[in-house]
Amino acid sequence: MTISPSSIVEKAADATVRATPSTVARRVRGLSDRAIAWLFIAPAITLLLAINIFPLLWAVYLSFTNYRANRPNAPVLGVGFGNYQRVLNDPDIWQAMQTTAHFVFWTIVLQTVIGFTLAYLIDRKFRGHAFWTTIILIPMMLSPAVVGNFWRFLYEPQIGLFAYAVSLVTGIPTSDIQMLGNVTLAPWAIIIVDTWMWTPYVMLICLAGLRSIPDYIYEAAEVDRASPWRQFWSITVPMALPFIMLAVLFRGIENFKMFDMVTLLTGGGPGSVTEVASITLKRAAFESWATGRASAFAIILFVAVFGLANIYVKALNKVKQR
Repeated sequence: MTISPSSIVEKAADATVRATPSTVARRVRGLSDRAIAWLFIAPAITLLLAINIFPLLWAVYLSFTNYRANRPNAPVLGVGFGNYQRVLNDPDIWQAMQTTAHFVFWTIVLQTVIGFTLAYLIDRKFRGHAFWTTIILIPMMLSPAVVGNFWRFLYEPQIGLFAYAVSLVTGIPTSDIQMLGNVTLAPWAIIIVDTWMWTPYVMLICLAGLRSIPDYIYEAAEVDRASPWRQFWSITVPMALPFIMLAVLFRGIENFKMFDMVTLLTGGGPGSVTEVASITLKRAAFESWATGRASAFAIILFVAVFGLANIYVKALNKVKQR
């Protein structure tokens, strides 16, 4: 004899009703739908407040003090906006911000251009497009630790395949191709790795935008004898632009927080040429133990990212409403 799933659910519901105390049952029956909804989402909201909101408020408090994490028993004194003044007047921090801006700009440009190009090609649905889509997505599925160590090996001047490939094309000796040790090449080495890893992510978002364009629009354009080039600039790009801007927003925020890839490849070196803002923040907090100043720097970064993202989202909404 087979038991239907509905009967199992009904039996479980009946057992739950019988096990529920009468006082609790009366209270639940007296709640509105809104109250019951809040009752179910309350644990998630509590967890969100505990994990995200409380540390943020705690960091704001510490940014106005001289607190040092390696001296937890020392008296904590308020310093007003002193930490913020030190951060904003520190030339090393401004250099780290410039390095971060350089990294964010070029990774976004390369990932957007390459990602949209790949999405446009895959959207043509040529033979084997599903297989190549899977191959292209592989870098995005890997752990940053795996990617960092993998590319560090590729960048080795003596045994790395990257140096041999560049030497084969340019004729430069492999010993002279110091991607991670050269002041000029080290930032571009990180940009190449991040572009290789996260271009598939941009491609997926752009591909979703391209697939959302109705076919009848292209059919109407063909009736009007619009050329493929005209269709691309008048239909494809404008209608996929919100998705492209969304990909830029996501990657911009993530790249602004970049830490693991830079740490694995260069550690901020050579010198401090690849020291992005997150590494500077980590050194201030866990090497110099200037917890108050590091908290002030973190709040400044948060306000900067939040403000820029808010402006960008408003521009994105205007584009979507066109």
